[in-house]
Amino acid sequence: MLRINDTIALADWELSEQFTRAQGPGGQNVNKVSTAVELRFEAERSPHLPAPVKARLRRLAGRRWTSDGAIVIQVQDTRSQARNREIARERLAELIRSALAAPRPRIATRPTLGSQRRRLAAKAQRGTVKALRGSVSTADDG
Repeated sequence: MLRINDTIALADWELSEQFTRAQGPGGQNVNKVSTAVELRFEAERSPHLPAPVKARLRRLAGRRWTSDGAIVIQVQDTRSQARNREIARERLAELIRSALAAPRPRIATRPTLGSQRRRLAAKAQRGTVKALRGSVSTADDG
C-alpha cells in the first residue's frame, strides 16, 4: 500500500516492480546485483484516482506515460536496491500529489488604458526610427 495523502492510497496490485542491473559506478557489485528498479503504476485502471487527476497526471508524466496507460519510473541512483525502491515510490507519490492540485482558473483581464497608450506610443516611435533609416539624399543628387 502506497499512501499519497489522507484520502488516497494505492493498492499493491496497481504497482509492479522489476529489478535490473544498474549502469554507472559500483565496482564489481554492479555486475552481480540487480539494484536498479523500474516501478510501474497502472494509472489508467486505478480506481483510486478521479478522472481529472488522471488527465493532469498524464500531462505531468510526459514520456513516462505508456500507451497502455501506465506510468513507468526508473531509478538507479544508489547502490542499494531498497533505497532505489524507496526513491521510486517517493517520486511516484510526489508526481501524483502534484496532479491532485487543481490549477486555478485564469480570469481574463483587459489591458489598462495607460498601458495601451504606452504600447502605441512605443510602436509609433519605433516606426519613426525605422522610417529615418532610408538612404540619405544630398543636394547634389537632384
